[in-house]
Amino acid sequence: MSTVASLLSRKPIPSRERLIVALDVPNVEEAHSLVAQLGDAVTFYKLGLELFMAGEYFQFLERLVRQRKRVFVDLKFFDVPETVRSAVRGLRNRGVTFASVHGNQEMMEAAGADKGDVKILAVTVLTSLDRGDLDDLGFSCDVPTLVLSRARRALAAGCDGVVSSGVEAPSLKRELGERLLVVTPGIRPVENRPADDQKRTVDLGQAFASGADYIVVGRPIRQAPDPRAAAESMQATIASIFPS
Repeated sequence: MSTVASLLSRKPIPSRERLIVALDVPNVEEAHSLVAQLGDAVTFYKLGLELFMAGEYFQFLERLVRQRKRVFVDLKFFDVPETVRSAVRGLRNRGVTFASVHGNQEMMEAAGADKGDVKILAVTVLTSLDRGDLDDLGFSCDVPTLVLSRARRALAAGCDGVVSSGVEAPSLKRELGERLLVVTPGIRPVENRPADDQKRTVDLGQAFASGADYIVVGRPIRQAPDPRAAAESMQATIASIFPS
């Protein structure tokens, strides 16, 4: 078996659910409009902090669930463990598939302990950070070492997966196999532009060849001349990688 083939996800995930579209828009009206435009080209959405601060976050979430969409609540819970536990508990039985936590071992354990039907994703190292940023934050190790360490700790804490750049996904797959879900943001179809805030990026094919189970795509779809066509093109590529 080739190295690429050995890293491909073997989890039984419907191919069209492997694409998660980030609804990083300033208001619910724009989110509704984009979902309507994408139609059945997309079945999985990520709802982050920008939309949360716009208001009506949970009403919008409930509408997506009624439309049989999957939802990733990406609020990166970071607080004292009991508060994280309570926040995660509040997402149970609402049709939420994933929720993210961005904290230490005790926070991850608290999230894992009360997750119920929600799968917990631990953020490893944000894709907007690089080695220089880690120096500024006081970390003495390099990015790959930190990502792998945090992934191992997430597994021990009872988390279901991690959010990790495709750059580090191969080491996660080689070290941890299929034990954790790997959700990869920072997908860019072409060489990253200097003005882009994402630093550790890969394209769609590289992400899955590196071991990602899901990818999160925002601007390449939202800013495309035809967002639905861009999403369908990505879905066709994913289907060719994971034929049913």
